[in-house]
Formats: sequence, structure tokens, C-alpha cells
Amino acid sequence: MKIASFNINGVKARMGALTEWLQDAQPDVALLQEIKSVDEAFPRQHFEDMGYQVETHGQKGFNGVAIFSKVPLEDITRGLPGDDSDEQARWIEATVVGAKAAVRLCGLYLPNGNPAPGPKYDYKLAWMDRLEARAKALLAAEDPFLMAGDYNVIPQPEDAARPEAWTKDALHLPQTRAAFQRLLNLGLTEVFRTRTPGPGHYTFWDYQAGAWDRNDGIRIDHFLTSPACSDMVRDCQVDVFARGRDKPSDHVPIWIDLDI
Repeated sequence: MKIASFNINGVKARMGALTEWLQDAQPDVALLQEIKSVDEAFPRQHFEDMGYQVETHGQKGFNGVAIFSKVPLEDITRGLPGDDSDEQARWIEATVVGAKAAVRLCGLYLPNGNPAPGPKYDYKLAWMDRLEARAKALLAAEDPFLMAGDYNVIPQPEDAARPEAWTKDALHLPQTRAAFQRLLNLGLTEVFRTRTPGPGHYTFWDYQAGAWDRNDGIRIDHFLTSPACSDMVRDCQVDVFARGRDKPSDHVPIWIDLDI
């Protein structure tokens, strides 16, 4: 089963790019971030006509996450536990059932956190604490799960073409990287790095200053899998080609293939 994650940077602005990628890549499931649409205005019929069940957790103008699935979804929930006052649409969960196993899917859009220090960075770190708590709860349940999306975390210097440019950025501050590492210390696997080591692999290129043409990118979109889910992974790739297409997102899709 091919499961992808893609920060689309506005579903209405990227209808062409998203449709073209779905047609080419043919993911069974796509976890989307930054849909930038309320649920009622989301163009679901277009994607349902392509064979996808569409589940959204939207917010007007910014944020918003969604799941597209060609496989029936069960037990869909919205919102990251731990703060009932949090109104930002950044988290969606569902269970997908394959022929061999069921996997809990967690689609996330982690806060950017800039400027740091400040309230936005405090919110980012608090959100990551809640993410760690959710991971612990899922691990305790012992069901296979994955957490995928735009983490807004540059884990290591090699995950940026110019790491020196990010040393004071919320995406790469020591506290950010430490919070990400705590997830891995729980026993989660950052799938892409287990299969593709070394520098030069990115998932985001800014629209400004010719970043794409210069390959001045960063790697901030990640798949984290539980031990039981990690055993099912057959492949993990980044669809870099999507960034070079017409009216692209500033992110590209990352996907894994699970033997379920």
C-alpha cells in the first residue's frame, strides 16, 4: 500500500499540480497539509471522482489537513489531543485496513514556530510535547501506526543545503531538534533516513531567490513509524520532480510503501 504525504500549500491554488501528481503517482492514501480551506468549501467532489474517500480538517485561509484514501477509512478523528483550546487545524487520524494488517494513520502539520523566541515558538514546543504524548499513547496500544506530514523540523545539518542559514530558525533550533529526537527515542523510525543517508535530499525549496534552481532546499517532511509499522516498510521515496512542474507547491511529496 502506497501512502504519501504532501504539503500542497493551498488546495485551490494547486488543483492542477495536485491532480497531476495523484494521476502519476497513484497513491492509495495521501495525507495532505496546508489545504487552506474550510471543510464546506473543499473541492471534495473532484477528488472523489478520482476514486478517493476525502476526509478534511480545515481552517479558513491557512493550516488544514486532509486524508485522501482509495481504501476505506475507519475511526476518523480530528485534532491533536492535549489542549482543548487549540483551534488550529493541524492533525487528523484514521485507520486503514489492508489485506494483512490495519495501520493507524496520523497526518500532521507541525507549527512553524517563527519568530523564535516568542509565543509562536512556545506554541510549537508545546505542540511537540503533545505529539510526544500522543505517540506514547499509540505505542501503549501496540497497534501499528505512522505519523507523517510537514514537521517543520530540520533534524540534522545535512538536511539543509546551507545549514548555517538556519541556526537561529525555529525549524533547526536545538530545542526543536531535541523534541524531534525524543520521538525517535521512543522507538519511532524516521523512515527516509534509514534508507537514504547523506546530504542533498530535500522536500522544500522556497519560492524566493531561485532556491529550486540552486537546489537550496531543506528536508522537513517526514514519515515516523512505530516498530510494528517499520517492519512493514518496503520503500520510501521523495517525488522531487513535482517541484519542477507548473504552479508547484514549495514542498514535494514523500511516500512509503507498506506490506499490509
